Amino acid sequence: MKTIDQLLRPNIKGLKPYSSARDEFTGDASVFLDANENPFNQPYNRYPDPYQRKVKNKISELKGIEAERIFLGNGSDEPIDLLFRAFCEPGVDNVVSIDPSYGMYQVAADINNVEVRKVLLTDNFELDVEALFATSDDNSKLLFICSPNNPTGNCFAEKDIVSLIQGFDGIVVLDEAYIDFAPEKSLLKRIDEFPNLVILQTFSKAWGMAGIRLGMAFASAEITSILSNIKYPYNINILTQEKALELLDNEKDKLYWVERLLAERQVLADALEKMSFVQKVYPSDANYLLIRVNDAKAIYQFLVDKKIIVRDRSSVSLCTGCLRITIGQPAENSLLLEALSLYAQK
Repeated sequence: MKTIDQLLRPNIKGLKPYSSARDEFTGDASVFLDANENPFNQPYNRYPDPYQRKVKNKISELKGIEAERIFLGNGSDEPIDLLFRAFCEPGVDNVVSIDPSYGMYQVAADINNVEVRKVLLTDNFELDVEALFATSDDNSKLLFICSPNNPTGNCFAEKDIVSLIQGFDGIVVLDEAYIDFAPEKSLLKRIDEFPNLVILQTFSKAWGMAGIRLGMAFASAEITSILSNIKYPYNINILTQEKALELLDNEKDKLYWVERLLAERQVLADALEKMSFVQKVYPSDANYLLIRVNDAKAIYQFLVDKKIIVRDRSSVSLCTGCLRITIGQPAENSLLLEALSLYAQK
């Protein structure tokens, strides 16, 4: 396995990061005259903590991982993009990704002019470990695995993920955005074993805060330091940091929401399986269901006309004829089922 230093782009290795006023001084003071801030409209006149120390310390307590091994981004999309910028030489390097999976891996690669080598999942949506290894070469810097996977909804076997982490010669990015809904455990407890592992989690799903745009990346202190050096100085605004701290003090709410959503997921799956036009309801470890139907386009449009929006995934690899349905509140799920019952009577 290559070292992080060997994987790092030369220009990033020699980069002198921007030093803000809040880098040069941290702590309490009675007068701040160092950052050209407007002295009125406190506290929002002040630049936010560029390293989100209070938020990281709180996450550290909840997750049992050192604060210096946490990177916070504007959603998970920011660390995804930064990993490309740190480790992938445009037009030279490539990344490997499973297919189907989260679409932002491809978008970030395209923005950074980096080739994506996609490897199809098996017919039952499992990892093809040997094919992933065979697709990579000496210029393969990143390997993306989303587990539970979007849009298929399933977790991958831990032994397969670990095999890829141990055998891949670059950095493995394990996207655990939906892990709170899964019976399988996060690999976060094992992160010390793997210096080339980056785990992504988010406040957007189980925590119910997609609107504040806060993503978490967990990795070695060496990798999080690199990401911190190349991010924009104040990437997480003060309002987001304040709301995150408030949210983290109420983890019981998140646990309650997850419990309710898992119960609703089962209710919805049972009801959908009884509908004549539903060919398959795939097992899910996430807060959504992937279903195969006899006419995805027609059903999608019927629901749109009823002002109910689901996702047509028919154009995605291995998902021909599939709709992805997010689990809503009971009343929302009931409206969906009522509409689908009307469609079945057409």
